[in-house]
Amino acid sequence: MQINHDTRCALDDVVDLLNTAPDGDTPDGLLSVHDLRAYVERNAVSDVRALGAEDLGAVRALRDRFAQVFAAENPRSASKLINALVAGAGTTPQLTDHDGYDWHVHYFAPGASVADHLAADGGMALAFLIVAGEQERLRRCEAPDCGRAFIDLSRNRSRRYCDSRTCGNRLHVAAYRARQRESAGAG
Repeated sequence: MQINHDTRCALDDVVDLLNTAPDGDTPDGLLSVHDLRAYVERNAVSDVRALGAEDLGAVRALRDRFAQVFAAENPRSASKLINALVAGAGTTPQLTDHDGYDWHVHYFAPGASVADHLAADGGMALAFLIVAGEQERLRRCEAPDCGRAFIDLSRNRSRRYCDSRTCGNRLHVAAYRARQRESAGAG
């Protein structure tokens, strides 16, 4: 699947936002305005004004709505959620060529809040996946103690873990050791 730079950035922003949610032993990564500012800087979210407690609450609520899209059972359910996100954000497509990037489309309205900005751009990026028939690429890590979100952009849609170097490797090593114990016990 070919995804343009802006759509990929918006999808990465959605995944990073989802992965700030508390999960098992992982604490909530979006508890303060400082955490929100770090998220905005880490993802180079453009045109963000001063951030406050209202922005934090709105982005935390948006995180929950993106999680619903990832959990949607079918494209029809996902589309309803995405349509509500995009409509609520007051989407206003605009061509722009800022910060050394060639022409691209921003979907958020000028002066939009950070939550509306993320809802518009992230919602449209998710919509492009649904239109392409690629909803199954929206995944959660299959490691039993993980559950982090990711977008499977592998050619054959075979990715199972958020990170093959951590979750995937850890499970493969555990399976190998279990086989070694089993064969040692059998002999």
